[in-house]
Amino acid sequence: MSKRICVFGDSISQGYNDYDGGGWINRLKKYFDLSDYDISVFNLGVSGNDTFDLLKRFNIEAKARNPELIIFAIGINDSQYINSKNNPSVLLSDFNKNLLKLKNLSKKITNKIIFIGITMVDELKVKPIPWSITKYYDNENIKIYDLAIKNFCAENNLPFIEMFDLLKNENLEDGLHPNSEGHKKMFIRVKNFLIKNKII
Repeated sequence: MSKRICVFGDSISQGYNDYDGGGWINRLKKYFDLSDYDISVFNLGVSGNDTFDLLKRFNIEAKARNPELIIFAIGINDSQYINSKNNPSVLLSDFNKNLLKLKNLSKKITNKIIFIGITMVDELKVKPIPWSITKYYDNENIKIYDLAIKNFCAENNLPFIEMFDLLKNENLEDGLHPNSEGHKKMFIRVKNFLIKNKII
């Protein structure tokens, strides 16, 4: 039986706007399919999800697949704010608690857990976002939540894959979601990390 990787996340994980490759997770799946690795990759990204949303579905979806490796690519929607920076979608204190809950639930399935950092945004396009004029993203907020993930991983001895430095404005289709080149960059970074660190 092939090894199983479950990747949990949001619309970026789902592969929005990668018209060539179907998203960085699908690119990872294709890479393994065409290589000598006996690995199945499950894309469990759901558009709009934050950590609260993910916690609601995590147990059922993870236990159904019993993965050897769980990857979390979540947090950008938590960092979103509504009308004012004083009104984040998910409070930072709750975000930290949710990261711990996700880790504890994962540990019941596997000891191999990785967190992906949050990608930057093109602020000119997402303050506010065109599809919801009350919702905003900015890189200052994203950095705060990204650092929370990074610190959480350091404190819990979990791998962390940096993403904030990877993309440029030209890699962001609508200011939030990467285009095909952006997803390709993300795929390469994740793939290289998994191979270099002998995680797969």
